[in-house]
Amino acid sequence: MNRNRTNPTIRSLAIAVCVLTLAACATMTVNRVLEDPSRYRNREVTLSGEVRDSFSLMNRGLYRIEDRTGSMWVVSDRGVPRRGARVTVTGVVREGFNLGPIASQLPRDVRSGVVLVERNHRVRD
Repeated sequence: MNRNRTNPTIRSLAIAVCVLTLAACATMTVNRVLEDPSRYRNREVTLSGEVRDSFSLMNRGLYRIEDRTGSMWVVSDRGVPRRGARVTVTGVVREGFNLGPIASQLPRDVRSGVVLVERNHRVRD
């Protein structure tokens, strides 16, 4: 019996574990969320990108992040990063988020689209 030979079942299991680990660590992209928003609705996700637009309105902030795949609006109660900042933001995906009476003053895609309600954000260097 050759002890240097690996059992095929153990080898297959090890490969499966590696593949699942890499898939779990894959970076979430804006396009992935926007492709199927119902899949991520009311779920927490983390996205990274550059701030393209930034507004503060009535004790609430709103900013648009853009990654290499697309852009998405983020609603914040914690203030907003400046335009051009690179951020990593974690929050809950919401569809048709109601911004109340201030919605009419905002771009159309914010009023009826998918937004990320921020739990926290971190500005990266």
